[in-house]
Amino acid sequence: MPIFKDDLTIVLAGEAGQGIQTIEALLTSLLKSGGYHIFATKEYMSRVRGGMNSTTLRVASRRVAALRETVDLCIPLHRGAIPHLKRRLTEETVIIGDQEKIGYRPMIDVPFTKMAVEMGNSVYANTLAVGVLAGLLKIDREQCRQFIAGYFGKKNEEIREKNIAAAQRGFEIGAGLAEKIVIELVRDASVRQEVMLTGGEAVALGALAGGCNYLCAYPMSPGTAVLTHIAAYAKTIDVIVEQVEDEIGVVNMAIAAWYAGARAMVTTSGGGFALMTEGVSLAGMIETPLVVHLAQRPGPATGLPTRTEQGDLNLVIYAGHGEFPRIILAPKDIAEAFFLSQQAFNLADKYQVPVFILTDQYLVDTYYNLPCFKMDHLTVEKHFERTRADYQRFRFTDSGISPRGVPGFGEGIVCVDSDEHDEGGHITEDSDVRVKMVQKRLRKAAVVKNAALPPAFTGAEGYETLIVGWGSTYPALAEALSKIGRPALAHLHFSWVYPLPEETADYLRKAKKIIVVEGNVAGQFANLLKLVTGRQIESILKYNGQPFSVEELVREISARCEE
Repeated sequence: MPIFKDDLTIVLAGEAGQGIQTIEALLTSLLKSGGYHIFATKEYMSRVRGGMNSTTLRVASRRVAALRETVDLCIPLHRGAIPHLKRRLTEETVIIGDQEKIGYRPMIDVPFTKMAVEMGNSVYANTLAVGVLAGLLKIDREQCRQFIAGYFGKKNEEIREKNIAAAQRGFEIGAGLAEKIVIELVRDASVRQEVMLTGGEAVALGALAGGCNYLCAYPMSPGTAVLTHIAAYAKTIDVIVEQVEDEIGVVNMAIAAWYAGARAMVTTSGGGFALMTEGVSLAGMIETPLVVHLAQRPGPATGLPTRTEQGDLNLVIYAGHGEFPRIILAPKDIAEAFFLSQQAFNLADKYQVPVFILTDQYLVDTYYNLPCFKMDHLTVEKHFERTRADYQRFRFTDSGISPRGVPGFGEGIVCVDSDEHDEGGHITEDSDVRVKMVQKRLRKAAVVKNAALPPAFTGAEGYETLIVGWGSTYPALAEALSKIGRPALAHLHFSWVYPLPEETADYLRKAKKIIVVEGNVAGQFANLLKLVTGRQIESILKYNGQPFSVEELVREISARCEE
């Protein structure tokens, strides 16, 4: 008799178009309302129909935020699902599905399609599957019925009642299976009051909390998620959302919006951002704020458009011709996706530099329950002033940060130009002025570095091996290291990745061995650390389009510690 305690990983797999996302949406909301901690992520192919997609759900007695490799309970909806998941299945994996359709043994035979057709339409197979899992996980039957009724509340009465009946029939099957499959999970009533957000939703909400009132983009997965989420608020919040003809237009329109006094953001992915680099240089020359959300995916070119990677760090660090300061933020989890996106606008406004929010497909599409954000301390900080008649946009200052004016706000003329210019913003080729202007712009880099957020450190002070990560690898690394449990092992994680915080060298200096974990082939962050600190660094790299799982990090890190 299979027994699962505290933590259960469920995987649904099938072709695009079979309704996997419908099952996921129904099931995660239903389980959360039942008091279970939920984590969900997906992997999908770049096609509308066919291929093989899967959704992974972790249902747990405690808060979970990372991918587990091992599948405890598998629901295959297509014959190709089992071969697709073979590396994740074990002898203990329980497989529930239509044996005749899937053609796999041993499995618990539940003929979803046949039962759905008997009820009037094969589409009800998805609701049957939801009912089976609800019964298996001991969700209250009446709660399940009410939830399904509410979910299909806008459908006509026949469709609503058929789905309720399908869920109830599935529930009976699941309740019967609960006698053979023991799942011992503890519920937490407080989960019902928490929010459940994707990383994309968190970036969008953080931007709005940061005062974003203009978003423009050309759709490109996975950055499009932020475009659609903010667009959904356009009728209730004072924000303009515009789909532009191309990415060159996108970045220039955002720069123009900041020049006019708006707080603008663009959202894109690597291929789209490549077209924006000349505009980024323009922002550097005219010292305008700019916020760019870049959701990474594997390249080069179109690469794997629906998969994940941390491969665009170098692209963002070195984007644009000429030298000018910038800030790069990489949220470590969904909560930080909100708070760093909010902070990005204040940083861009204060220091008059481009600020990049670097996420990836995994973070954008992943979601889990978490406490409501405390926002009492959040402020929208605006750093422009009313201009006088003698206003000079690029006045020399000790910090390199000139007083910023907005056209029409005061008596002065706010003159900017993409050519080299004098303090008033007028074109010049004077060699001495050129040198002073370059030095002025670069003086801001030191000011920006002093504002850098320190990396998050976990572990004993006497560590010997330092595991370093950045961005979305944090939850998997944190869980893996807690499982390894070596006292000489510490974790240093960067959410402010450029410029590197001052504390970086001190942390690295104390370690005998440094191992950087990142999702790219070149070890881009490891190379940045080497460049800045001169330390010898090892890397654990992944670049097949999939995120790190807890188990593979346990294996990889443990093996390196034995060397």
